[in-house]
Amino acid sequence: MRPLFRPLPPSRHRSGGVGTSQVPDPLPIARALAGHEGLARLGRLLHESNRRMAVVLPALPGTLSRFVRPGPVDEEGWSLLAANAAVAAKLRHLQPHLEAMLAEQGIQPHQIRIKVQQQG
Repeated sequence: MRPLFRPLPPSRHRSGGVGTSQVPDPLPIARALAGHEGLARLGRLLHESNRRMAVVLPALPGTLSRFVRPGPVDEEGWSLLAANAAVAAKLRHLQPHLEAMLAEQGIQPHQIRIKVQQQG
């Protein structure tokens, strides 16, 4: 009687061992982002959001910066995510100054939206 399935030949792993499947080398995140149009755009937006955060960070008093995260950037402006309503209120008070800092750096559009980050 003939077997239904023929065993596959053993494959070689990077280490040269027999019997393990070959695993490709991991792709660095920068190459993965650059190689896909949608991911590349997402990477640029993430970089731009972090750049804006670096500009306004010195203006955040005391430990307030621990409760603020950079949010999305779009054609209309940039969002700052506040950990709670009290932090959002303080950011709204600082908003004109933060927008002026972005404008001084030539960052357009320099409008900032303040949003309370949803807990979940």
